Amino acid sequence: MRPVKTRHFLQLVLLSALWGASFLFIRIASPVLGPNVMAALRIGLATLTLMGIMRVANEPWPWRHWRELFGLGTLTVALPFLLYAWAALHLPAGYSSLLNTMAVPFGVIAAAWMKEDTLSTRKWLGCLCGFAGVALIVQLGPVEPTPALLMAAAACVAASACYGISTTWMKRATTRMSPLSIAAGIHAAALVLLLPGAAWSLPEARFTPGALAAVAVMGIVTSGLAYWLNLRVLKHVSPVAAMSSAFMIPLFGVAWGHVFLGEALGPGMVWGGALVLVATGLVTGFNPLRWLAAMRPGRSG
Repeated sequence: MRPVKTRHFLQLVLLSALWGASFLFIRIASPVLGPNVMAALRIGLATLTLMGIMRVANEPWPWRHWRELFGLGTLTVALPFLLYAWAALHLPAGYSSLLNTMAVPFGVIAAAWMKEDTLSTRKWLGCLCGFAGVALIVQLGPVEPTPALLMAAAACVAASACYGISTTWMKRATTRMSPLSIAAGIHAAALVLLLPGAAWSLPEARFTPGALAAVAVMGIVTSGLAYWLNLRVLKHVSPVAAMSSAFMIPLFGVAWGHVFLGEALGPGMVWGGALVLVATGLVTGFNPLRWLAAMRPGRSG
């Protein structure tokens, strides 16, 4: 496999930083706006941003693929955004970002199920390490494992499963549609799905400046622009390389939560997070030392 080009590697690091920060913004906005309203506002702003880019680029909407876009929009936007927004009512941002890494084991299992990959002993061991890591994070973190916290952790794992399961499908979609049209289409579809719930919850929402600013950053940057960038990268690198951003997201997510929200770092967070990272390395075969060696001058373009 050809080494990842430097520009694609830097784009993956940027995506990790942006998506790691999104857990911080969710934690700020969801308790104030409510999960339904926050998720819908975020998706709505992302849709408007991508629509504007499509208009400037004079790119048509992929109407004939609307069924596929609704399916992808449900799995990659509507469900995970709503689940993470609900989990933020009970779970620190660092927890959510670590649990998000479980998308990789789910992605590998889904790829094997869809005949895109095979499951080896090493990958099964990785999946077991991942689930053990999640249990350690929940049981030994700095937050008491109450029933609400356990349900929130389960919601994060379910959201991660949505991301992982849809990875192969999304990769295939880039052969039929442009990254920009896919990004705009899935967000528009997700907005249609979440509008009824948002309208029902609207009277309970409190539109504070801080919450609205957090949603604006998520909608325009970490959803709209970042999803488009992710699909552009996915078109040029292998699925394993594209998923590698999941390794770095927890580092940024935990760091942002600790610095800006004062979230504690307990032993369960450290050791459980380490197990989750080991799991993702096992199931993908990703070797950070080998990848860093490939980034040396003269070995990448």
